[in-house]
Amino acid sequence: MTVAAQGGSQDDACQARDIIVTGRVQGVGYRPFVYRTAHGLGLTGSVANGSGKVFIHAEGSAHDLDRLEHTLVHGAPPLALPLLASSQPGQWQDSASFEILASQVLGESEIHVPPDLYTCPDCVAEMSAPTERRFAYPFINCTQCGPRYTLITAMPYDRPNTSMAGFPLCEDCRREYESPLDRRFHAQPLACPACGPRLEFVRGSDPMLMETGSAAAIRAAIAALQQGETVAVKGVGGYHLVCDATNDAAVRRLRERKMRPHKPLAVMFPARGADGLDAMRAELQLDAVAQQAILGPARPIVLVKKRLATALSPALAPGLQELGVFLPYSPLHHLLLQQFGRPLVATSGNISGEPVITANDEAAQRLNGIADAFLNHDRPIVRPADDPVLRSIAGLARTIRLGRGTAPLERTLPAALDVPTLAVGGHMKVTVALAWDDRLVITPHIGDLESPRSLAVFKHVIGDLQDLHGVDCRQIVCDLHPGYASSRWAQQQGLPVLRVQHHAAHASA
Repeated sequence: MTVAAQGGSQDDACQARDIIVTGRVQGVGYRPFVYRTAHGLGLTGSVANGSGKVFIHAEGSAHDLDRLEHTLVHGAPPLALPLLASSQPGQWQDSASFEILASQVLGESEIHVPPDLYTCPDCVAEMSAPTERRFAYPFINCTQCGPRYTLITAMPYDRPNTSMAGFPLCEDCRREYESPLDRRFHAQPLACPACGPRLEFVRGSDPMLMETGSAAAIRAAIAALQQGETVAVKGVGGYHLVCDATNDAAVRRLRERKMRPHKPLAVMFPARGADGLDAMRAELQLDAVAQQAILGPARPIVLVKKRLATALSPALAPGLQELGVFLPYSPLHHLLLQQFGRPLVATSGNISGEPVITANDEAAQRLNGIADAFLNHDRPIVRPADDPVLRSIAGLARTIRLGRGTAPLERTLPAALDVPTLAVGGHMKVTVALAWDDRLVITPHIGDLESPRSLAVFKHVIGDLQDLHGVDCRQIVCDLHPGYASSRWAQQQGLPVLRVQHHAAHASA
């Protein structure tokens, strides 16, 4: 609808426009971006989330509305992947201002679950400034960084639908959360030392040997690492087993305890220098492809060649010239490496082959005897996400393992499916995938299906994947091998099953 401005020409006529944006637009600061853009253009109206879509009603001149549409896609926050789904003339409402409305829950499923994001430079700088109230706070985040997939309990992505629901905001945080012009507006994992999660350091299983409070817990963990001990550190998507990567005795002891004699151990390096890679360059041969991959927003583990002369333990990757390395991606990692000052082994906190452990009590039980101590926190991890792994192949960084930050991975299919379909993988290094219409969503790496815990996580991820997206599968694709646990599970579901020969699946992929 068009309304002529009083005393103006037709070119100045005001219009109402209804715009729908899909894609990755939740958990990336998209609504405040729309709010700021609309205010900057002098538009009125509203923006709201709804089942994976963003609904915008805007009123203003045709020229400014066109500029809004262009900016919605081409000027979006760096972590957003917006798609302009529709733009139609709207009903004139004579809006007095531009508002952000409460999220809507709609029946149709256009859900796009955001992945976990590495700590942005603004939050690292704030965390490093003694005058800031979040100085050295290991759970700092904003709309451009922090956990997403691992703490979402339901969609839409709002704080009550996350594991942060049990941490009521203090007044200072609430002011930030409710201010559309603040970089923490509706940052769902928002927290500070006064109202957010906290660390505790526990030595073995003795509750008397405990340090509570984030600063004291980190100091105790650093002291343990300096003594050559192994610490189980709870992170974003699960636990890491951490020790000094330059201490050969500590590395060999970790290998012996974890019964992992040969498989390489990943190493996390301090972020130093203008691009954060100076500490890595001293020990590794970094080409342009590896550097770009290491600095990617997922902060993945990347396989690179070691230098001939290195301070790192030779037991990290016996007999191999490559090492899996990555930069700190959580505030806790940054604090540990800043204070420790040397590279740390950061291998998955699990029994080899099983999914990474996420719960404090389970870590205490299952990692007892591997770790000397535990650096826990009280923010629940809703679902596991191990670290992703990439390597350079033919001049490009190729994914070896999907994980935290790279999954859930979405792809568009060349043709729409007749019915929603679940693919359950093989028997080792399993991921699962759900496809419906022309969409495909792949989960993070789960692990090998050779233990009761692995099977339990496998089943949970399958149910969780369908619940999050509001899609129930109606057929299953599994491996042709009848003995695989995934194939047996598929056969028990009472749905049509399509069996695919294992190596044919590899060739197709």
